[in-house]
Amino acid sequence: MENENDRGTGDPRPGDEWASGPGAGGHTQHQYGQGQYGQGPLAQGQYGQGQYGQGQYGHVQPEQGWGGPGAQAAAPPPNPPHGGADTGTAAPARSGRGLLVAGLVAAMLVSGGLGGWIGATVAGGGDGARLASPISAAQPESQAADGTVESVADTVLPSVVSIDVRGQAGRGEGSGVILTPDGLIITNNHVIALGAAGGQIEVRFHDGSRAPATIVGTDPATDIAVIRAETDRSLTPIALGSSATLDEGQAVAAVGSPLGLSGTVTTGIVSALDRPVRAGGAQSDQSTVIDAIQTDAAVNPGNSGGALVNMNGELVGINSAIASLGSGNAGSIGLGFAIPVDQARRIADQLIKQGFATRAVLGVTVSDQRDISGALVRTTEAGGPAEQAGIEEGAVITGVGDRVIESGDALVAAIRSRAPGETISVTYASRVGDQPTTVDVVLGEAR
Repeated sequence: MENENDRGTGDPRPGDEWASGPGAGGHTQHQYGQGQYGQGPLAQGQYGQGQYGQGQYGHVQPEQGWGGPGAQAAAPPPNPPHGGADTGTAAPARSGRGLLVAGLVAAMLVSGGLGGWIGATVAGGGDGARLASPISAAQPESQAADGTVESVADTVLPSVVSIDVRGQAGRGEGSGVILTPDGLIITNNHVIALGAAGGQIEVRFHDGSRAPATIVGTDPATDIAVIRAETDRSLTPIALGSSATLDEGQAVAAVGSPLGLSGTVTTGIVSALDRPVRAGGAQSDQSTVIDAIQTDAAVNPGNSGGALVNMNGELVGINSAIASLGSGNAGSIGLGFAIPVDQARRIADQLIKQGFATRAVLGVTVSDQRDISGALVRTTEAGGPAEQAGIEEGAVITGVGDRVIESGDALVAAIRSRAPGETISVTYASRVGDQPTTVDVVLGEAR
């Protein structure tokens, strides 16, 4: 921003293009003084006694910068060149700063003013035509085409809520997605955890109305929870899609309440699939690893529990986590993560029907080792699925199906994405450096 020293009002310097005062040298008496914008063609012509003097836009300040001496008003302007309402009175001589502003505004009006005048002439004909006629209140609203972000927003926004939670340990907020007309809402467990022990949960709908909510069930391991809004109104459930058919590069939108700003829509793409992420914040560990959809759609604190949708407006994920640089609650850096809807809906269905959820297990504990690629088996569960398939302690698991396993978290995420009782192929080496072998494993079930 300029200060008084940027365009001084003292003695003008020869050649100073914007110097003030009647005796200023340089370009002042040429281009901007008595030339183009002073007493030249734009003073007594278009902006002086012409279009902006006695013509279409009425009174112009009677000074050499704009109107020339004695320029008269024909009608008050809709947008006075100097800003604010035009009083119809003369203004005192300007300083160097004033001439700078006047020159800049004049330069802009050369194109802007002429464009408006040409449009008015075409519309109404003659010098008395107004620059812009009022917009008709009957003008129809445009209809958003299917597959556009506007169409997605129209479809999804009524199905996404803000969630406010108060508990003994403090207050939190997040988002949720309506599953049924009678008030069932899916969200993240970490969003409503504060309200689990005697706290209060309130949801805010897209129209601004609010309702209390109660917890139906939670599953900290997958970071999924279901709550019910206590309302008699019929709600708008979201359309459920499938995460199994997602592709990298596919367009998606995130809808939720980042930083409490309800009804926020951001867009991006599916940046990656099958990304192992520890959900649930700083308290997360390997038991809370999710097999996430990565997206560059802006996801910030408060988006948790909200919707990740495709361009048909169908739910494909529940936004759950973000990666950030440094410590604290930093904002989006284009690395957001969502729980795939195929996993989320299975967990939510169990929570609704039985109040708890089960998940697939391989029956091993694993860790990483710096000099190997894969999940190093530390222990096996006696009689568990891995032991029955011949996988022993010290083995290095490198694949599940056609998916490469590079770490312990990757193995946990891959197993967590499957259903109990499902048969999968597991590739492993009995010891580091051994030739790999592949076996079929029937996954177990655990709560």
